[in-house]
Amino acid sequence: GALIALYERAVGFYASLVNVNAYNQPGVEAGKKASAEILKVQKALMDVLKKDPNKEFSLTELSRSASCDNVPLVFKLLEYMSANGLIRKSRAQTISDSSYKLK
Repeated sequence: GALIALYERAVGFYASLVNVNAYNQPGVEAGKKASAEILKVQKALMDVLKKDPNKEFSLTELSRSASCDNVPLVFKLLEYMSANGLIRKSRAQTISDSSYKLK
């Protein structure tokens, strides 16, 4: 424990010498905000899919219904959800023609 405390103080001291706040983590806060937004969009997508579980939705339909203008984010979330077995993806010749539905 003493060795870890020594390293912690050494980092704090060095940071003060180079004029950096070693205990301020703005990147962590930004990550929390970004993940909260992603989880919000994922929940909105699942809500749309659950409203009509037998319907197959296109990428643009899901983006519109979930009120998300960030189509690449919606696409990545849908791919993630289909890879993890939460939804089913019907393959098409092009990515934009694929459809998704609740499993």
